[in-house]
Amino acid sequence: MSVSLSPSLEFVLVTRLRAAGCVFAEDEARLIVSAARTSDELASMLDRRVAGVPLEHVLGWAEFCGLRIEVDPRVFVPRRRTAFLVEQAAALACPHAVVVDLCCGSGAVGAALADTLDGIELYAVDIDPAAVRCARRNLAEPSRVFEGDLYTPLPTALRGRIDVLVANAPYVPTDAIRLMPPEARCHEPRVSLDGGADGLDIQRRVTAGARDWLAPGAHLLIETSASQAPFTAEAFAAAGLSTRIETSDEVDATVVVGTTPR
Repeated sequence: MSVSLSPSLEFVLVTRLRAAGCVFAEDEARLIVSAARTSDELASMLDRRVAGVPLEHVLGWAEFCGLRIEVDPRVFVPRRRTAFLVEQAAALACPHAVVVDLCCGSGAVGAALADTLDGIELYAVDIDPAAVRCARRNLAEPSRVFEGDLYTPLPTALRGRIDVLVANAPYVPTDAIRLMPPEARCHEPRVSLDGGADGLDIQRRVTAGARDWLAPGAHLLIETSASQAPFTAEAFAAAGLSTRIETSDEVDATVVVGTTPR
């Protein structure tokens, strides 16, 4: 059972949301009402949103690649631009490929790839326990979601077998986090944002370890920014990967793609 949205209630919600700076106040009001089961829950959800809590954390889910991804409080919210990472990875993966999603967060990228591709063997890893709990609910094989630092918790049987390795690793430079919108810097875990002094610390670690895990002719894909991409590509080349940079002006997305020798 949910609360019905009367014109008077909609006016109150939209007014409060708009005053709080919500650009799409009408849409947000409808989503909050549809998720609330009681009037008290509606009031609580509205108060949290007005206080600056991300809409996805208020609702408990985020839309990503046509899927409803569960997102718990303090878990990184998947961005629209990351659909470009999914698109690039899906174009390279064959049916029944072994796919690993590092720094998986809520598991959104892995879930989208599993929805797009036939019968992939999907594994996911994140260092944040809250993210791992969330990903285990979003992915079909919870036992293949591991908690730990990058490659450390993966089964050793995957060494040399991974066909597609995707990573939306944190890439915000440490000093730039203070410039991010409050919804991100105040409500998402720092470990999901902070990429070190130049934003590339985790990307370099992912790249340095990739050759031990990738199969011949396999692919590593990392989301990054346009300004960082040349340096990410340098790290790929240093690891012995043939490299290219793919961009999307439509969603302001950049993905560096590397391929191991056959």
